[in-house]
Order: sequence, then C-alpha cells, then structure tokens
Amino acid sequence: MKGKIVLLPLPFTNLTSTKRRPALVLLERPNDVVVAFISSIKPNPIESHHVFIDKNHKLFSTTGLKVSSTIYLDKIATIDKNLIIGELGEISKDIKLEVNKKIKLLFML
Repeated sequence: MKGKIVLLPLPFTNLTSTKRRPALVLLERPNDVVVAFISSIKPNPIESHHVFIDKNHKLFSTTGLKVSSTIYLDKIATIDKNLIIGELGEISKDIKLEVNKKIKLLFML
C-alpha cells in the first residue's frame, strides 16, 4: 500500500473534527497506516516540505486525483486501516523519489 493514494477522514490539526480527503500512504503496518495529507490548494511558494503534483504530469491519471494537488509532508498522521474509504491511485516513480528525498531532509535530526 506504500505509495498509494487513499481517501479517508483526516483530522484537522486542532483535532476538533475530520474531513474526508486524499492522503499518501508512507508506511503500512498490520492495523494502521502512516499518511501524508494531500490538498488541492497550491501553496505559494511551494516549500521544501511540499510535493506538488501537476495535473499536466504525464502519469497524473494514475493518482486518482481530480485536480493538481500538494502532498504536505509536514502533516502526517497514523490512521486505523478500517477508516480507509477507498484507494484512489498511486504516485509515479519520479514523485516517489521526490517524496523520499524531501522526507529525508525534513526529518533528518
């Protein structure tokens, strides 16, 4: 499931409620997944913890996303697998490489 884009209820950062949205699976464990939030909002500027997926990318259709979107590598959550509503698609190899590079830099201690 690693590298897949799934749809699930993700908490707001203040934990007051959730919103159904896509997320990138970073890690799959027996009962839960670690995911990075995905939003259709393009930040300006795109920072080192963002991965922008343009709808004009040659493999955009494989993501299952409807519009250009941003993966927020600084917004990560561990979610019970039973909360996954569905699987939308998967990121391409070049986007996986970018995600891996940025995660390494972001979380390097």
